[in-house]
Amino acid sequence: MDVKSVAQIYSQLSKENLHLLRQVYHDNVIFEDPAHRIEGWQNLSDYFANMYKNVIRCDFAIHHHQQVGEWGFLTWTMSLQHPKLARGKTIEVQGISHLKFLENQVIYHRDYFDLGEMVYEHVPVLGKIVRFIKNSLGQ
Repeated sequence: MDVKSVAQIYSQLSKENLHLLRQVYHDNVIFEDPAHRIEGWQNLSDYFANMYKNVIRCDFAIHHHQQVGEWGFLTWTMSLQHPKLARGKTIEVQGISHLKFLENQVIYHRDYFDLGEMVYEHVPVLGKIVRFIKNSLGQ
């Protein structure tokens, strides 16, 4: 397993083939994103199953990947369609994944993305406040 293989699996990931992730992740994986820290394959598997259960669609377009030794990076766009966000319309979120490999599997996975872009900006009332704050910072 290398970063290119991870990219290929994520680019085809869907509700129907979450089992593909088993070949990616080490039993002792640590997965982090702006909202979660998950330890262990079973917990991560449960997280993905729950996340995909609640979405209409969640696709990843992988743009670039790079690996040096045991460390790798992916840049991506996630297209997310959730019934409770943006009135069910597709949201696109840009992100980067930082990966570490051990024994030909991912032992560490950290996603970097704007949680506001993904969630907060698409919640009624809160979204207006978050967009106002972000726009104010640019002035």
